[in-house]
Order: sequence, then structure tokens, then C-alpha cells
Amino acid sequence: MTASPDSNQRNALIMGTLAFMVSFAIWGLLAGLMPSLKKELHLTASQASLLVAIPVILGSLGRLPAGLLADRYGGKIVMTVLLFLSAISAFILGFVHDYNSYIITAIFLGFGGATFSVGVTFVSRWFPPAKQGTALGIFGAGNLGQSLAVFGIPLLAAVAGRSGAVWSFATCALLYAIVFAVVSRDAEWTQAPKDLGSMLKVFFTRGMCWVLSLLYFQTFGGFVALAIYMPMLLKDLFDLTPADAGFRTAMFVVLATAARPLGGYLSDKIGSQLVLLASFAGLLPCALIMTNHDFGYFTVGALGAAFLVGLGNGGVFKLVPQYFPKDVGTVTGLVGAAGGMGGFFPPLVLGYCKDHYGTYNPGFYFLAGFAALCLVVLYLAIIRPSGTPKGKLLAAAE
Repeated sequence: MTASPDSNQRNALIMGTLAFMVSFAIWGLLAGLMPSLKKELHLTASQASLLVAIPVILGSLGRLPAGLLADRYGGKIVMTVLLFLSAISAFILGFVHDYNSYIITAIFLGFGGATFSVGVTFVSRWFPPAKQGTALGIFGAGNLGQSLAVFGIPLLAAVAGRSGAVWSFATCALLYAIVFAVVSRDAEWTQAPKDLGSMLKVFFTRGMCWVLSLLYFQTFGGFVALAIYMPMLLKDLFDLTPADAGFRTAMFVVLATAARPLGGYLSDKIGSQLVLLASFAGLLPCALIMTNHDFGYFTVGALGAAFLVGLGNGGVFKLVPQYFPKDVGTVTGLVGAAGGMGGFFPPLVLGYCKDHYGTYNPGFYFLAGFAALCLVVLYLAIIRPSGTPKGKLLAAAE
């Protein structure tokens, strides 16, 4: 008895989402460890920022070749390999004890971040365009892996030690890699895979690629940046314990993750334009509120930002199959890489501001300014009519 199409879609969505969750937890291990590592290794804010940012940048850059390989060989084999590599990297992390070794290990933890473009390709091929916004929004719930890392690592470390805690996550990744390899399967796909030259050609000849990359740079980049930096931020600003900071950061990630499928669903119903408009318009004041370091005000700003970037994440990836129906995997890799890059720079900016000006506030001003820029680009490229539904900016770019 063969499985129904709906059953196949559901199974693929579950398997892909869990794979993203497991790999994202590995990607976020250093963020969960950072409050205690910063104190133990006597790190400056800039050194700590660099350490948590390295997996982000390597995982982001890795989305380009990972997306290309998924288009060519299918998501199953590429995701399986990345899960195994993530597990091995986490095992190695349990053996290092000095800053330089952590830097080197952080490079390999980037494998976990590269799974995003693979998962989007794997999941989206099972769904028609009308349902891809909702499906990819649900897939984005794998962001909860970040919560598991930042909340679970301090608690496990208190019981089993830092190495034992890390090895627990590594074991889970290894076991799920085996499950994914055995249970999952790719959708049938007849479209010829693109080579790297064709992939880059889409990026440099289609203006909407740049537009979507900018919007995702803000939404997903803002989420990643705040999620990985929040434990250290809460420790420095409010002197919270690592476990308390991890718990509150986990709430930030849960809210952002819950908002992502909502953003995909609303994009299917009312259009991504309105969803993104609400996201960027609301994010600007939330970023400014976070400059007030009263704990109540900061919490309101941070949770508001979490919800809005989550909505935006769901909104952007509804637009990818809409504008690039024949290049979903290719454009996902490119746009996803841009989003990951957006998670790399803000922690460095926050660390630099803290070390040189004694405050994190310029980093929040930068976040607000970038939200304003995205509002302008969204309006000119997508919302404003200009004889073409794509807008004047896009028409000029193409």
C-alpha cells in the first residue's frame, strides 16, 4: 500500500523540520556556552562576539554550495552528510579548552547553519506553490533548535559538565542523521540541476534576488544575531545567571519561531507585502525601545522584535517561489546565505560598541536604521505600482 500524496508531504515536512532543528541546535552551542566561557576565558566583548559569529558566517557561506548540491543530488543525501558533520563538530567541541581551539572548532560548527538551503529545497519540492508559504513557515520552526541549545546547555552543564552537555547534543545529531538517512526520501524532480555559473547568473541578472536578499538579511539576520548574542547581552546588562539568560533567550527564540509559520500562513492569505510591511514598520520602534536598559522596557522591545522578525522570515520565503518558480533551490541558497550574513555582522557591531563606547545602544540604532531602509526598498521594489507589479526599483534593476 503506497502512501498518499498528503502523507508524503507531511512526512517530508516533519523530517525536514526536525533535521533543521537538530542542526540549528548544533549551530547555536557556542551561544549557549558563551556567558560562562566569557567569564572563564576572560574575553572582551569583541572576542566573545567573534566566537559566536564565526559559525554564523561559515554556515551562511556554506548555504551556497549546499543549495547547489541539493539541487543536483537531492536534499536527502546532502542533509544526511551535513547532519553527520555537525555531530562530529559537536563531539570535537567537548574536547577544547582554550580560545584559539574554540575559534577553530567554531568554523566547523558552521555545518549546522548550511542545512537551511538544503531543507528548503527538500521540503518545497513536495508542495505546490500555493502551499509553499505555509510549508516553509512550518519548516522554519526548526529555529527552535537554537532554544534547545541556549537553554539546555547551561542546565546540562550544571549536571554533566560542559563536555558532557555538548556530547549529549552531538549524540542526538548523530542518531537523527541515521534516522534521516533511513526514513526520508526526495520528491520526484525532473528539472535539470544548475551549475555554479547558472546559479550566480540568476543572482547577478535578476534584481529581485538582491531585494529578497536584503529583506532576509534583516529578518533572519536579525533573528540569528539577537538569538546568539542575547545570553551574553542579558548577562552583561542585567547580571543574570547563565541558566536564567539561556531561559529568557529561549523564550525569544520560541516566539520568533512561532511567528514564522504564522508569517507564511498570512502570506498565503493576504500576501507577503503586507506581512513584511508590518514586520519592518514594527521592528524600528522595537529596536529603539531596546536602548532603554530598564529590564521591563528591554523585554518588551526584545520580544516585540522576536515576533516581527519571525513574521518577516515567513513572508520572505513566500516570495521566493512566487518570483522564481523554476529556481527555488538556487535562489533559496543565495537569499539564505544573505540572511545568515545578516546574523554575522550585528554581534560584531555590538561587541565593538561595548568595548569602545561602553554601551550596546549604537548597535540597536543600527538595527532600527536598517529596518527603515528595508521599508523603503520594500515599498519601491514590491508595493509601489509602476506599470509592473514588481515596482520601479525592480524594473530598473532588471
